[in-house]
Amino acid sequence: ASELIEDPKRSEYLSFKLEGIMESPVNICVTYDPTKFGPFVIGRTSIPEAGIYSVCCAIQNLWLAARTEGIGLGWVSILSNDVLKKQLKLPEHVIPVAYLCLGHVSNFEIKPDLERAGWLPRLDLSDVVYYEKWEQKEDPGWKKIERLIKTNLDTLK
Repeated sequence: ASELIEDPKRSEYLSFKLEGIMESPVNICVTYDPTKFGPFVIGRTSIPEAGIYSVCCAIQNLWLAARTEGIGLGWVSILSNDVLKKQLKLPEHVIPVAYLCLGHVSNFEIKPDLERAGWLPRLDLSDVVYYEKWEQKEDPGWKKIERLIKTNLDTLK
């Protein structure tokens, strides 16, 4: 991957701490087997990617549960799926979705490592949320819902 970028970004990329695989006590390769349950699975007929999306949701749930228990979780994205398949002897049809490292951490950072390193800025929510249609930045109906939610939250306090 470092060959895809030029210096000084390349040097910066190569300096990032990538030892999590060796340092973490638990490493998990999460996979998806599209052949499970046969050719007809509700949801996968119209959206074939639904199975992978479900696996990603399960990973998110694991991440949230780990965080609640004070356990750090890192999603290793520097390993190619081809390498994982070969090293773990996965059948050809099984798709590696994520390689995760879990372990106790000394602290949880406020900002992600790559954001703190200035690799890329964090986008504002207003840059990624559209209402009803692509690139529609505002919607009066949503403003009404936001006020209603805020009012209900305030009454719960």
